[in-house]
Amino acid sequence: MKIVIYGAGDIASILATEFFEDHDIIVIDPNQQKLNQFAHLDLSTINGDASNINILNQADIKNADVFIATSELDEANIVGCIMTKYLSCAKTACFVSRKECKNSLKVINENATGENDININCVIWPEELLTREIFSIITVPDAVDVENFNRGKTRLLEYKIKENSPLLNKKLKDVDFNEETLVVGIAREDFLFIPNGDDSFKLNDRCIFMGTPEGLDLTSFKFFIDEKSAVENVAIIGGGTVGFELAKLLEKTKIKVKLIEKDYKRCELLSEELNKTLILNADGTNTEFLTQEGIGGMDVVIALTNRDEKNLLCSLISKQLGAKRVISRVDRLMTATLFENVGVDVAVSPKQAALNEIKNQIIDSKMGIIASVEKDMGKVQEIQIGCDFKDISLMNLKLPYRAVVATIQRGSRVIIPKGQTLIRANDTLLVFSMAEDAQKIKNFFKNIGA
Repeated sequence: MKIVIYGAGDIASILATEFFEDHDIIVIDPNQQKLNQFAHLDLSTINGDASNINILNQADIKNADVFIATSELDEANIVGCIMTKYLSCAKTACFVSRKECKNSLKVINENATGENDININCVIWPEELLTREIFSIITVPDAVDVENFNRGKTRLLEYKIKENSPLLNKKLKDVDFNEETLVVGIAREDFLFIPNGDDSFKLNDRCIFMGTPEGLDLTSFKFFIDEKSAVENVAIIGGGTVGFELAKLLEKTKIKVKLIEKDYKRCELLSEELNKTLILNADGTNTEFLTQEGIGGMDVVIALTNRDEKNLLCSLISKQLGAKRVISRVDRLMTATLFENVGVDVAVSPKQAALNEIKNQIIDSKMGIIASVEKDMGKVQEIQIGCDFKDISLMNLKLPYRAVVATIQRGSRVIIPKGQTLIRANDTLLVFSMAEDAQKIKNFFKNIGA
């Protein structure tokens, strides 16, 4: 796949590093010094501006599959995407840093009707993606990852096995999961595998479940959630964009929210916009203040300052004071694992959220992949069964690689399959597999349906 990236900042570096081995990458930026950082990667660079038609032609944009605009200027990203749409059939992804730009482009895209209308395929505001991710984690108690598919009819949940878990050391075949829940993967340390009935749940395993929302709710309540897990109060440390947007979302629930912000003027602005949130002007690393405000009694504490080091400190203090669960923002992707290793329950990153969105909406969508889990080790892909396909039961399918057919959508109905369940023409499957087997699984279904 030919991918053109405009802007040579942190996001571009992450994208280029992620994709250069499997795709033809060109990075465009008007600053040659920024482009020099890509010298160690097998890709091309162009010194220029993507709003210049000559530069886009130099990048052979007419033959590009994907154009991703990641520069620091929203307007430049938008123009680059518009120019690309006029010059090619490439899918476009536009990064923006302001909510106003995101909302304006959404309105324009929703009202696009003709070929010459602006229609950017994917508009990415990283702070919004991070806010949604944290909100999902908070509202699904104890989950470390939440994904929804089939317009909410299918869900993926990831839980961590703790010392008090009723699943600890039990074999899968000995656990009475409900019929609408499947265990599709287990991540153990830095290794992901698809389990069989003889595999056991071990301490600190991260278990990936797929099924219907109702089925997963029952599984969660039975094995992961008790009365103590219900989230009633939340403290947010850091009143920046993500802190504000998260508090605004939480105000729509019954959860009580405290927001701690060091800057007094920012507190004044927050208090004007937030109606139910208690705004506190203080330093989130002040142990005495946190003790006085009862942070140790919070169900969830989220550290969202603009510095990784401060977020880690706030998180560890909150955990030491007794907070049940701590979520921390991490801007440097390499430190996310470190945060979780030293006591942070969940480390989340706007850059990782943006990377996942690009993969799911732009890159992987060409392969039918709709979600990546566990640092890309696992993939969920959507496979459409052809109209000439002959019925075959799941037990007779004989997949050549380890994979799980997690759901079958037949019309408006979602089926959690068993061994005797038939796969039929025009079914849509959600299949979980290891990343290296995703394309092979897709080819297998394509060949048996031929």
